[in-house]
Amino acid sequence: MIIRYPFSAVVGHDDLKLALLLNAVSPAIGGVLVRGEKGTAKSTVVRSLAALLPQVAVVAGCRFSCDPAAPDPSCPDGPHESGLSPQTRPARLVELPVGASEDRVAGSLDLERALTEGVKAFEPGLLAAAHRGVLYVDEVNLLHDHLVDLLLDAAAMGVAHVEREGVSVRHAARFLLVGTMNPEEGELRPQLLDRFGLAVEVRASRDPAERAEVVRRRLAFDAGPAGFAAAYAGGERDLAGRIAAARERLPGVALPDAALRGITAVCAAFDVEGMRADLVMARTAVALAAWEGRDEVTSGDVRTAARLALPHRRRRDPFDDPGHGLDEERLEQALSEADGGPKDGGPDDDGPYDDGPDDDGPGGGGASGGDPADAPPGAGGASGGRAPVSATAPYRTRLLAPEAAGRGGPAGRRGRTTGESGRTVGARTPDGRLRRLHLAATLAAAAPHQRGRGRSGSGLVLRREDLREAVREGRESNLVLFCVDASGSMAARARMRAVKGAVLSLLLDAYQRRDKVGLVTFRGEDATVALPPTSSVELASDRLARLATGGRTPLAAGLRRAERVLAAERLRDPRRRPLLVVVTDGRHTSGPDPVGAAARLAGVASVVVDCEHGPVRLGLAGRLAAALGGTPIRLEELAADHLAAVVRDVRKVA
Repeated sequence: MIIRYPFSAVVGHDDLKLALLLNAVSPAIGGVLVRGEKGTAKSTVVRSLAALLPQVAVVAGCRFSCDPAAPDPSCPDGPHESGLSPQTRPARLVELPVGASEDRVAGSLDLERALTEGVKAFEPGLLAAAHRGVLYVDEVNLLHDHLVDLLLDAAAMGVAHVEREGVSVRHAARFLLVGTMNPEEGELRPQLLDRFGLAVEVRASRDPAERAEVVRRRLAFDAGPAGFAAAYAGGERDLAGRIAAARERLPGVALPDAALRGITAVCAAFDVEGMRADLVMARTAVALAAWEGRDEVTSGDVRTAARLALPHRRRRDPFDDPGHGLDEERLEQALSEADGGPKDGGPDDDGPYDDGPDDDGPGGGGASGGDPADAPPGAGGASGGRAPVSATAPYRTRLLAPEAAGRGGPAGRRGRTTGESGRTVGARTPDGRLRRLHLAATLAAAAPHQRGRGRSGSGLVLRREDLREAVREGRESNLVLFCVDASGSMAARARMRAVKGAVLSLLLDAYQRRDKVGLVTFRGEDATVALPPTSSVELASDRLARLATGGRTPLAAGLRRAERVLAAERLRDPRRRPLLVVVTDGRHTSGPDPVGAAARLAGVASVVVDCEHGPVRLGLAGRLAAALGGTPIRLEELAADHLAAVVRDVRKVA
């Protein structure tokens, strides 16, 4: 028997504990996203929650945990007769591994029964197992986007729909969804962030006394889990009883018009998109009133609900800071206005909505916070480097991807790949162990031989040679390694501003396609790894914004550094194919011949972004692309709109 760390023994993390408890009272809130650095007991707190949930009564033998008092009429194991003796069991905590397949999550055709008995039967997945319990996803930011969408849809509707292999199934799937993540490993897309009801930020305490108490309790638990849990059994029973009482009180809690106006005023004041935030805040405030033993929502409940439901909804694009907490002054003003209180203090008082002067002034106007015209010579680094320049606004870029299809790379949205994910495009005879059965092709191969094999019952007579493997084609994520020229020639005529805008646009594209990114820069006499390969494009954007320029152009050094980075990453993550993006103005003023260094990278999918312009062109970027075996592209041709315009012009000529 696994003994979990007691919930009541957790030190600190008050917001996290409150968010989990409120979702236990009202799962309709939509779950909890827990963001925090590693080693902050995120998983420990989540796993300890399941023991507090009330036991559930289920129909005996039902794989979908139907409630005997109100069985699901569409249950695949139903219909269930009325008056059945219920079976009581603890609420389940179901953990979803990052590498889970869609079949494992949603369920699939029971192949064993289909092949041996000739019947179509459904094999439940993790969504069915988590019904009326807790579904926990550790490292949810690393989960494939389509699986996250599937989980959040089921959590929002309380129903899972499965359509695959000729099976159409609908079953109840109401659970408390909890995801944990470390922001250093990459963020969730804003659209997915919004789908989680509440979000909390977890940090380790900086108070030595509190940290000592955490260590003391953990050591005591490791020394004797049973005895430690017994010492907190009373607190666990009190919390479990309070959750059960709050659930009973929940339907009778009133949401006055004044509180509802406060909720909508706060959401409008913080400019959150859509209406989901308003609904989540209302449900959270009602659950909080029930938890506190009250029959009516108060302004304090609204204030607490805003603190839990809004911070993660303020993010507009991938490069925005997800933010920590809310502006308390703005929150108080919104609530005051909803109650009919005063607005701004006067014509000279912009109040909490004042964002400063309209113009950016010296040093504003971009991600870097600096203007090259205002930067003093020699600022921003060694070798005569200039201060960082700002980037132009990002734009939608054309798709840069390896031409050849990969073999089973991690799921994403860039290069083509054949593997375990994607749409089925055909079938083949397996060349070894069968991995993905193509049922229709297998049945078609076996059907002509049934009479000759003496089939007499409903089961299918199969042989090894009948088996067919599904061929699936999808999209993979890649490692996009940027090798960027930061020399003095790139800074001339504000060229670096346009280059930074282009790389920022490519970073945005990499974020949307779930790629890993890395950044190598070269200037002066050498090249540096400005950012080792990571899933956090926020870090890449930050390093790009602070990139200084100046000095000579050691192009060969940049390519050699990129070669070493790719070699190391190939050992660390062999399934992920690289895409090298070299950004250069075609100048080479330091070090050996770059064409020889490029030849060593031949075979790596490459794109050379040519920033050279003017009446005299050296053409080095083209020769570099030829040596790499890659594709040259002009900087001004990088935008998707430019490609569309070229296509339109060609069609007009035709």
